[in-house]
Amino acid sequence: MHNKSILTKDIITFPTNRKFDMTLLGRVAIDFNPVDYFQTLAESTTFKKYVGGSPANTAVGLSRLGKNVGFISAVSKDRFGEYVTKYFENEGIDTSHIMTCQHGEKLGLTFTEILSKDESSILMYRNQIADLALEPSVVDEEYIQNSKSLLISGTALAQSPSRDAVLKAVSLAKKNHTPIIFDIDYRSYNWTNTDEIAVYYSLVAREADIIMGSREEFDLTEKLLGLDSNDKTSADYWFKQNAKIIVIKHGKEGSTAYLSNGEDYSIKPFPIDALKSFGGGDGYAAGFLNGVLNGWDIIECLEMGSAEAAILVASHGCSDFMPHESEVRTFIKDEKAKYGDMVARV
Repeated sequence: MHNKSILTKDIITFPTNRKFDMTLLGRVAIDFNPVDYFQTLAESTTFKKYVGGSPANTAVGLSRLGKNVGFISAVSKDRFGEYVTKYFENEGIDTSHIMTCQHGEKLGLTFTEILSKDESSILMYRNQIADLALEPSVVDEEYIQNSKSLLISGTALAQSPSRDAVLKAVSLAKKNHTPIIFDIDYRSYNWTNTDEIAVYYSLVAREADIIMGSREEFDLTEKLLGLDSNDKTSADYWFKQNAKIIVIKHGKEGSTAYLSNGEDYSIKPFPIDALKSFGGGDGYAAGFLNGVLNGWDIIECLEMGSAEAAILVASHGCSDFMPHESEVRTFIKDEKAKYGDMVARV
């Protein structure tokens, strides 16, 4: 076992006496995952429906870990819109700030292709999309005041009016001393060029207390800043802005959390027998951020995030398979018994 590292509560603190532990802003969508997987979409005939969308999956994960979760988004005025809203309600997620679109906008649909544990792809339907129709008026100050933290999903910045709703939410969070988490969450769809991505990602990143993303996502965010593609350089830059914690993920190579006190900690992925290559990041975010909200030791936060990521890539779907804390702790205990300690101090 590694010695305990620093407690995250010594790095970042959250307001107390607020109703929601976290409010997430971003897309909720629907995933159709093949039941007859390990063949192409052209060959698959049967699909199982799940609630999807990265921030939606993370919201479910946090709720199952015992957090009180709010959500800001827009959904379609049809049965699919009813489906995702009811799913959230059944998971204990507040839906009072999920608007229903009135002009025919539709939920995003994701058809996934699972060819092997290492090769997956997605086919997206995101024309006239509901989540990017989110109106700034849905974001109200009282909701932000009642939240201990606000998570912004980067995809919500791709178009207005959702983009304007994000920037309003960020302004209100700063005004009300609500820490901001920026999950860069890059998806190529709906963006027009990389300059646009860099402008809006960096706007939010400058205000964020926690930034999470892959190396590619940090490169996109920093495109106009003149930084070299180096994790330590990125962390140092964002610490000079507002950040307290920077998490940079490198897939199978693991991930590192950089702290504003100058320390950093890395973790390797658990050697799980994966079914698919997507969904891990949403589980990682739920596990890691739950720990940070609890003020846990940073190593424990990293382990919980990595364990949830492993559980998700070994599962057929995402939202339905978000684990409860007891399940994650059992998984970590069992994996360490087989493979030893997963954390490496850097």
